Order: sequence, then structure tokens, then C-alpha cells
Amino acid sequence: MDIGLLILRLVLGLILFTHATQKLAGWFGGNGLSRQGEIFAGLGLRPGRAMVAAAATAELMAAVLLTLGLFTPVAALLAAATMLVAGVTMHLNSGSFWNVAGGGEYPYVLAACAAVLGFTGAGSLSADAALAGEVGDWFGMVATPQGWVGAGVVVIAIVAAIPFALRIRAAPRAE
Repeated sequence: MDIGLLILRLVLGLILFTHATQKLAGWFGGNGLSRQGEIFAGLGLRPGRAMVAAAATAELMAAVLLTLGLFTPVAALLAAATMLVAGVTMHLNSGSFWNVAGGGEYPYVLAACAAVLGFTGAGSLSADAALAGEVGDWFGMVATPQGWVGAGVVVIAIVAAIPFALRIRAAPRAE
């Protein structure tokens, strides 16, 4: 199980890192901050540049923390909330759930993967596990979260996405 959690963390961390650097720096064929800001604004996420910076920063923080397996519930929350907002944005703007039609299917899958880590923790091959014995008993909750921690990740991610969904639905569409 720990190898599986490690692979999940590394793959999700790599995907989030590439998403963040595409937005911020134009790496990996991305648009960079200015162009991505225009795209975000056109989707109803205004001010576009600030929204891009916030999303990319959350993705980058989640990527680093997930890769290390450090403060995994926090990383899972950052990733799940950011990807849920991305999925809702794509879904509402395209009118479709499916990725092939411009919908939010892919970000929803990434959000679900992150939420899983909120329930399971990072596993024994992580900084969380290494610190659990060194820092004190309270850190055990981070290393081996209870079910309520995972449920909290899911609920808080959904609550975080609601204002964005309302904003997108109310935003006038660019022609």
C-alpha cells in the first residue's frame, strides 16, 4: 500500500507542478501568467492575473508537499480545492462534464485523487511518517489521518469551490 501511495503522491505532485509552471512561467507549453490571466478573465475568473497567481501558487505548494509527503492533509486540501475549482470552471463554461467537450472531467479526477490522500495520508514512505515519531503525538494525526480529516478535505474543497461557481455563473460571457 505504501508504494501505491508514494506513486500516487509523485504522479499527482508532478502533474500539479507542471500545471502551476505552465501558468506562471509558460513552461511545458503553457501560456504564462499574462496570457493565462486573459484566459481566466474570459472564463469569468476576474481579475484574471491574480486568479492565475493564486491557483498556480496553490498547485505549486500542493505539488511540493505531496511529493515530499509533508503535511499531506493540507496538501490534499490545496490540490482538491484548486482542481475542483478548475473542474467547475471548465464544466460551467463548456456546459459539459466530459473532458473531450471542454468539461471538468480531468480536474475532477485530480481532485478525487487528492481527496483520497486526505483520507489515507502519505504512507510510511513520507516526511509525515518520519516526523510522526520525532515531533510528537499530535503529528500522528497528520501522518495517519482519521476519517474526519479526509471528510474535512472534501467538505472544505467543495465549500471553497462554491464562490467560484457562483461567480462564473454570474459572469457575462466573452463573445
